[in-house]
Amino acid sequence: MKKEVVVVATMTATATVVVAAVLLRQWKRKKQRQWRETQKILRKFARDCSTPVPKLWQVSNALVSDMKACLASSGTITTLNMLVSYVSPLPTGDEKGFYYGVNLRGTNFLILCARLGGKNNPISDLHKEEIPIPSNLMAATSKELFDFIAVELGKFVSEHPNTLAEELSKLGCIVSCPVEQSVVSDGTAIKWKSFSADSKVGKKLVSDFNKALEEHGVKLRVYAMVDDTVGNLAGGRYYNRESVAAVTLAMGTDAAYVEPANAALQWHGPSPKLGDMVISTQWGGFSSPHLPITIFDTCLDAESPNPGCRRFEKLISGMYLGEIVRRVLLKMAQETAVFGDTVPLKLMTPYQLSSPDMAAMHQDTSEDHKIVGEKLKKVFGITSTSPKAREVVSEVCDIVAERGARLSGAGILGIIKKLGRIENKKSVVTVEGGLYEHYRVFRNYLNSSVWEMLGNDLSDNVVIKHSHGGSGTGALFLAASQMQMQNDDPDPDPEPGNDDDDDEEPDIDDAHPDNDDHDHEHGNDVRDPNLN
Repeated sequence: MKKEVVVVATMTATATVVVAAVLLRQWKRKKQRQWRETQKILRKFARDCSTPVPKLWQVSNALVSDMKACLASSGTITTLNMLVSYVSPLPTGDEKGFYYGVNLRGTNFLILCARLGGKNNPISDLHKEEIPIPSNLMAATSKELFDFIAVELGKFVSEHPNTLAEELSKLGCIVSCPVEQSVVSDGTAIKWKSFSADSKVGKKLVSDFNKALEEHGVKLRVYAMVDDTVGNLAGGRYYNRESVAAVTLAMGTDAAYVEPANAALQWHGPSPKLGDMVISTQWGGFSSPHLPITIFDTCLDAESPNPGCRRFEKLISGMYLGEIVRRVLLKMAQETAVFGDTVPLKLMTPYQLSSPDMAAMHQDTSEDHKIVGEKLKKVFGITSTSPKAREVVSEVCDIVAERGARLSGAGILGIIKKLGRIENKKSVVTVEGGLYEHYRVFRNYLNSSVWEMLGNDLSDNVVIKHSHGGSGTGALFLAASQMQMQNDDPDPDPEPGNDDDDDEEPDIDDAHPDNDDHDHEHGNDVRDPNLN
């Protein structure tokens, strides 16, 4: 009897071991199969995002073609909505004096002042103050908004006075959205990125602003109002006369460049001094069959409030890079259980992954990617991940960042090629924004793409530099250059508050129906300080 019990027990134990071994083998095979599927998704995504040099030149050439067609006003449909900015002349670096600036953003504005000392002492006594815009003013009229800004400016000026002030000090104004202008000191109203500013079409923004300053007793006058990338270009030109373009790579993206006035039929003002004008390309709206667009990009675009628009921006800007990574990781979680058998709920939430968090994971050099694990837990609530899974996350981030950076480089060379400066002239391009400033790997990929495209013989002809203080200080440089132009102009603009020709303003909504496309669905609400 005892022997029979022992035999039965032995057989049961053996069977249990055999079953366990079979189950373990099946589990390992399942995990191996899932891992192969994960790698398959990763490899396909990498192929679809690839940006070899020939493809980058295709993108550059397509951008050049669209720029030429848009400038020619030939009726050819292009994906660009290039805006002529009547800023002339740009700073020369010789400007001196004490100036104030305002950088109007989406949910706040920056006030700053500084003394320009020319080439030997370009900028000193710099002071800045960031002020949030109250929520009740987000949909206010321009008068209400400018009244608020005028009051805050008055406080700022009293704290940082111009000790050598003339009757009216100079003020430059930068707007973080497209600004179409009939003349630089007479900007027309359009819809702003995160608030409407005014529903009355054709109201002169500069005149409105100056009237508010006058009513509140602020001895400042606005001499320039342009979008932030144009301000960035002004700052670049102040420091280097060979600066011909500026690029913003932040939550949004744009590029501005200096174009001979006779190259554009859009020019409706007086001939600019030195024969140059500044154009804001609005390149975020650029699209081409040559862009490496994946199924994830297509789905992101289809589910956005502006499907079919801003395709270039959705590939390269900080607003979207993290979202593309999230969508790839979600597919892997759903189809390969890379994060476990249950798909994390937060991983299914759109725009849950910010670009700063993506950059932190991408640039994680710690052992076993510990920072990746910490970010996955913090952002998505994924508490346990394997080293292999964390490595995959890092690779996805790398693919997305590399594509975005290299396409940005292709866009830059497209502008330089349009100007005919690649082969025989040195060109400086100023880049502003958190993606370039704080995302080291992104910056390296952008620079390397330019070098690869140009080759050893031409790579020294294009120099990419980080901006000196960004578009905020660009407002100061613009105020200085425009004040000089006003001093040289025998027929100055009307004094603040003169709205005699309001009725002659064009209907901006009719002239540029795509302005709303520039509005980001999440605006500045998701901005990280490092990406502004």
